[in-house]
Amino acid sequence: MAQARIRFLIPYFGKWPFWMPFFLQSCRYNPSIEWFFFSDCGVPEDCPPNVEIRTLSYAEYCALVSGRLGIEFAPPSPYKLCDLKPALGFIHADCLDGFDFWGFGDIDLVYGDLRRYFDDERLGRYDLLSTHSTRVSGHLCLLRNDEKMLRAFLRVPGWQAAMADPAHRAFDEKAFSKLFVKNKNWPEPLRRIRRALSPTLRRCEFVEAFSTPYARIPWTDGSFDFPSQWMWRDGRLHTDRDGERDFPYLHFLVWKGQPWAGLAPGERVAEPELAARSCWVISARGFHSLSASRGERWQER
Repeated sequence: MAQARIRFLIPYFGKWPFWMPFFLQSCRYNPSIEWFFFSDCGVPEDCPPNVEIRTLSYAEYCALVSGRLGIEFAPPSPYKLCDLKPALGFIHADCLDGFDFWGFGDIDLVYGDLRRYFDDERLGRYDLLSTHSTRVSGHLCLLRNDEKMLRAFLRVPGWQAAMADPAHRAFDEKAFSKLFVKNKNWPEPLRRIRRALSPTLRRCEFVEAFSTPYARIPWTDGSFDFPSQWMWRDGRLHTDRDGERDFPYLHFLVWKGQPWAGLAPGERVAEPELAARSCWVISARGFHSLSASRGERWQER
């Protein structure tokens, strides 16, 4: 059986963040998955072949969305684009010919081995795959490229008003989640029965992938003792406290504001061309080289 084809759809306008070379390097190491950007930021240097960027202005993109959704979409801030995530497959259906899954997500992250996590068994079994257990994960979610999932957002009551509203409404993780996450405060055994009785719900996977440290979600051992360092090596992600466990991606939401915003460029990225190397460490201190041998607690330099 042929491997399922996956394409992420990401509109992004303004200026690429300083960590973009690291994001792109992690895309490069997932060569069987594609990313398609809509952006006015230009094509980054040494962009990998599985990342395509369609250049257009923010105003042009808003006009495209307005036409595809039949609403007036003209928010002053590109941050509002987050609300479009569940509708991106519908808006950009012309970019999905031949793909089995489409995804939405953020770029304040680096990927590990996505195929190792989203393996053939998972992709064959589910139509929606979220990396959080009780909601749609806005920073990365996969949906099957079929009419049901392309048009799922149309089932949200009042979706037109929510998307036309210039204010950010967290549509993906709130209103859209409610289509698939039912009775989330029930005990897990009862929730499993509820899912089993619903043909739609049992085709959706909500499993915590532990991608976002320092959030309100306990870590792998149930504690709130989170990893302080993550190592990306040859396309795979590990932490300084989880041994050989692989992680599909790191969402560094907690670091991208403070403390990183308070660091000088030479502190956030310790060495020139670091992103092009096959190994680096990510922490509250930014991106650094690995100076300790495998098996020891990692040290940064």
